[in-house]
Amino acid sequence: MKTAVVIGAGFGGLALAIRLQSAGVQTTLVEARDKPGGRAYHWERDGFTFDAGPTVITDPACLTDLWALSGRDMAADVKLVPVSPFYRLSWPDGTVFDYSNDEVALTREIAKLDPADVAGYERFLTYAEGVYQEGYVKLGAKAFLDFASMIKAAPALARYQAWRSVYSIVSSYVRNEKLREALSFHTLLVGGNPMKTSGIYALIHKLERDGGVWFAMGGTNKLIGGMVAQFERLGGVTRLGDAVTAIDTLGDRATGVRTASGWSTPADAVACNGDVVHSYADLLSGSRAGQRTARKLKRKRFSPSLFVVHFGIRGEWPGIPHHSILFGPRYKGLLDDIYDHGVLSEDFSLYLHHPTVTDPSMAPAGMSTFYALAPVPHLGKAPLDWDVVGPVLEKRILDEIGRRLIPDIHERIVTKFHYAPPDFARDLSAHLGSAFSLEPVLTQSAFFRTHNRDDHIPNLYFVGAGTHPGAGIPGVVGSAKATAALMLEDA
Repeated sequence: MKTAVVIGAGFGGLALAIRLQSAGVQTTLVEARDKPGGRAYHWERDGFTFDAGPTVITDPACLTDLWALSGRDMAADVKLVPVSPFYRLSWPDGTVFDYSNDEVALTREIAKLDPADVAGYERFLTYAEGVYQEGYVKLGAKAFLDFASMIKAAPALARYQAWRSVYSIVSSYVRNEKLREALSFHTLLVGGNPMKTSGIYALIHKLERDGGVWFAMGGTNKLIGGMVAQFERLGGVTRLGDAVTAIDTLGDRATGVRTASGWSTPADAVACNGDVVHSYADLLSGSRAGQRTARKLKRKRFSPSLFVVHFGIRGEWPGIPHHSILFGPRYKGLLDDIYDHGVLSEDFSLYLHHPTVTDPSMAPAGMSTFYALAPVPHLGKAPLDWDVVGPVLEKRILDEIGRRLIPDIHERIVTKFHYAPPDFARDLSAHLGSAFSLEPVLTQSAFFRTHNRDDHIPNLYFVGAGTHPGAGIPGVVGSAKATAALMLEDA
C-alpha cells in the first residue's frame, strides 16, 4: 500500500492518518467541515472559545505515542495539564462528592457517604484493575474480525461477569446509592447506559485512577491542532471543507473517493472515520455489499444524543471545578426515559464543563466559559421539533445551574447558543443524531461492532466510535492503532 485516504478528521481519523503517514504511506485526510476535529470541533464567539467536546482526556500515553512514532515529543505542540478533582459530583439534596485519585482524599469522600463502603470500594478497585488489563490493555487495540477472536476473549469476559451491567457490578461492592451513581456514571461519557453497559466498562475507573484526567491548554481544539500539525509535518495532506460523497469501488475493491466539490483521488486503501451508517448507506450507495451492511446496522441500537448549552458569562468562578456532574432527582428512571422510552423528561442530569478555571485565556479577561451537557433521546426515539424544544430546554438548564451554582446567571450571560440532536445529524451525518454511534452493550461490542476491516471489501477500513473498541478518546485512538496494524499488514 502506497497511498491511503482517511475520511473524517476526528480523533480516530487523525490518529490513524498519523500512524499511516509515520509508516511511509502517503495519506490524504478529507474532512467535510471547515475545521478538523469531528466531535472535537470548536467555536470562537465574542472572545470566548467553546469546545464541542470531548473535554475529558484520559490515558495521555495513547496520544503521546502518536508523536513518539516519529521520535517527537507531543509537549512541543500541546500542553496537557492535570485536572483535580476529576469531577465534583453533586445531588439536589446538597450532597457533594469530590472524585479524584488522591487516595486519602477519596477515602474521606467515600466515608462521608458511608464508612462501610470504604472496604467495598477497595474490592471494586481490584475488579476494575482486572477488567482494565483484560478489556483495555489486551483487547483495546486488537481488531475482532471473526467470531473465533471473540471465543478466545470469552473466558476472561466470563470471569469478570461481562454480562452484568456496570451499575450491577458496582452495587455488589458498595451499598450507598450516591456512591453507586458516582462509580457507574462514566459509561455515559461513551454513550452507554450504566444499567445496561457491560461491567467491563468499569475499566474507565482504573484508567482515570492510574492515568489521571487531563486538559489541553487552550482547549481540546489545541490537541486537535497539534495532531494536524504532526500529520502534516510528516508529509500528510489535509483537505478541509469538502465532504466525501462516494467511495468508489470496482468489484470487491475500494478504488478511491469523490467529494462534493467534484474533487476525486484514487487510493490503495480507504478508511472511514465518519458515522458508520452514513458510510455504508450513503458513501457506498453503489455497492450491494455496502447496502446489505447498512440495512443490518440500522437494526442495531444507537446511543442517545446530547443537548449542549454553551455560554460565556461575566465573572470568574474559582469555586466551580473544571468538571462537575449535577445529578437530578432520578437516576435509573431518567436513564430509562432516555434510552428506552424516548421521553424528554422534566428532570435531567448535567455535565458542566468550566475550562476557564484551568485556562483563563479561553474567555475575555474577568469572564468565564462554560458548557452544560444533558443526555437526551436520539431522533429515532424522540423525533421532537428541536427548534421549539431547544430554547425551552436551554432555559431550564440555565435555570438549574442558577439555582445550584450561579444565582444571577441570566444577567451575567454575554453569549450563548445550544447544540441539539439535529445538529449532530446535520454536521456529523450522525445516524439518528446519535452522539456516540452504536450503543456499547455487550451484544454490540468487539466482534459484534462494525469491523475495523470490512468483511467484503478488503481494502476498506473503519476507525472511530462505531468500530471496536468504541467511543471516547482512548477508545477511538485505540481503534486507530488496531486499524493501522491491519492496514500495514495488508499492504
